[in-house]
Amino acid sequence: MSRQQREALDALLRSAPRGGTPPTVEEQRSGFTAAVTRPVPEGVTARRTVLGGRPALELEPAGARGRGRLLYLHGGGYVIGSPDSHAGMVGELARRAGLRAVSVDYRLAPEHPFPAAVDDGLAAYRELLAAGTDPGDLVLAGDSAGGGLAVATLLAARDAGLPQPAAVAVFSPWTDLTLTGGSIRSKEGADPVFTAADVRAYADLYIGAGDRAHPLASPVFADLTGLPPLLVQAGANEVLLDDAVRLAGRAGADGVEATLEIGPGLPHVFQHHYGRLDEADAALDRAARFLTARLGAGHPDAGRLEPAR
Repeated sequence: MSRQQREALDALLRSAPRGGTPPTVEEQRSGFTAAVTRPVPEGVTARRTVLGGRPALELEPAGARGRGRLLYLHGGGYVIGSPDSHAGMVGELARRAGLRAVSVDYRLAPEHPFPAAVDDGLAAYRELLAAGTDPGDLVLAGDSAGGGLAVATLLAARDAGLPQPAAVAVFSPWTDLTLTGGSIRSKEGADPVFTAADVRAYADLYIGAGDRAHPLASPVFADLTGLPPLLVQAGANEVLLDDAVRLAGRAGADGVEATLEIGPGLPHVFQHHYGRLDEADAALDRAARFLTARLGAGHPDAGRLEPAR
């Protein structure tokens, strides 16, 4: 893996202007979209759809076979981001896994605070099952707030008596809105993207005066018993590192198969930088392999992995 690539990415992320008048929510949303949006990968078809009563983006790789489906929940602190901003990365994950993916445009705070996002995630999951998707053919993934939301969605599904999917993969998940992880402070200088104040501001917008330790807001405090195999990927240089570490540890303690990967010298959701960071391509490949290997027995896509390009 390239040290030069990591150092160049760190410098690029640190070059983003900071300070001055705090941007409005709308300015944050437009700025984030401009900064992270990448084209849908070649060979992947994007279609607008509706799932669980919310707009969604379906991403279908050429040659996708079988019944396998990927439900994706995007990141952005529950305040910014959309299926469009994440279409490149989700399309890459779908292409490498050979799975049809659907990315849900769940409601954002502050207009729609907790638990609106969880309600939308659960509604999307419920509709996929109601439409005939076998839970053994369904996997979930998400990044940052979407990673926490993916886990919260499965907790809500479990508590509603719904079956669990085959697996879930999360990238740099935000799982503790109480901000009690030690890395919130210890990694602040190493993190080129966020400060503790940044993360706290998103929590304020999403949860307000509510219970920040609620298990559907902060799944690191939940009983994770009964959830499917979990893959957690994070970078060592991020204030949310302990959210990832503690989530994997809690899952293992609750009897869930859990795999934790921490990339040295890497920032928050480094997977966004596929094609220009070797570690990002390798991580997406491993995530795709993890998800497809756990699809229903005999599934034609099980273990299938498209090469990076």
